Amino acid sequence: MGRKRFKGRALDGVLVLHKDGGMTSNDALQQAKRLFFAAKAGHTGALDPLATGVLPLCFGEATKFSQYLLDADKRYRSTFCLGVSTETGDSDGEVRARHSVNELTEERIATALENFRGDIKQVPSMYSALKHQGQPLYKLARQGIVVEREPRSVTVYELKLLDYRSSECLSEDYAELDVEVFCSKGTYIRSIAEDLGELLGCGAHVSVLHRVAAGPFEESQAISLDKLGEERGDGLAEQLDHHLLAVDAPVAQLPSLVLPDDSAYYFKQGNAVMDAQVYRLGDEGDMVRVFDSAERFLGVAELTDDGRVAPKRLLAS
Repeated sequence: MGRKRFKGRALDGVLVLHKDGGMTSNDALQQAKRLFFAAKAGHTGALDPLATGVLPLCFGEATKFSQYLLDADKRYRSTFCLGVSTETGDSDGEVRARHSVNELTEERIATALENFRGDIKQVPSMYSALKHQGQPLYKLARQGIVVEREPRSVTVYELKLLDYRSSECLSEDYAELDVEVFCSKGTYIRSIAEDLGELLGCGAHVSVLHRVAAGPFEESQAISLDKLGEERGDGLAEQLDHHLLAVDAPVAQLPSLVLPDDSAYYFKQGNAVMDAQVYRLGDEGDMVRVFDSAERFLGVAELTDDGRVAPKRLLAS
């Protein structure tokens, strides 16, 4: 029998990647995985090919906590092109219709934006990555198939109007609007642009989309694939490891609990353990990060009503 080929090294941690435009999130993931020569990695919520910005990648044991980043709030800066609607809701799609923007004013737009703050409902685009019977919607859309989508509840905590450029200012037959959006998971910026365009009667699409932050991670922490490639050069992948954050970085906002050695032993076996600190850390159902006496991260756990710490996601021993 042939020897099984080793397909990467065991590597644990989180990389805050700056994704460039023109590539899929999976393309970015695979390139980063090769640069780090990592055996296992996953991204934490796809960015469209058009989009740039913060794309946290989880390596090895950190993938067990990627759901916390998928569920996290996000912040974006975006430019909406008013007066032009496209098939995909962004500038990668074919133009579907053009409308006059001569009657638009910044005041009218500011008033319309009020409709997109707070708890709102969105119908996902047919060009989103949501799945229908196992197939991503965008793949169905490319085949000319349109399926009914249920409106989804999302929350827009902040929607700031940063700048407005009228068609007169641009000397074009469209206008541009720069916005910053702080929103809950599952919010589609394209849908906000399209719905705003419909409300204003002129159509709209996203021409620029940049993710400023994802959960606790901000663009000031992010590094591009180009810079990683330059730093590694012809050297070893290990020289990039200093860019990795700790395995518990996706859950760093959770309170921490240090267990004594005997309790840590049983906790690592998957058993709920008693601890006097539970009652000061939170209420029943709250989540905590758990460490042993040597301050090694063991995983995340749920607090129970009888003062126990019940394992939810454990690191491999």
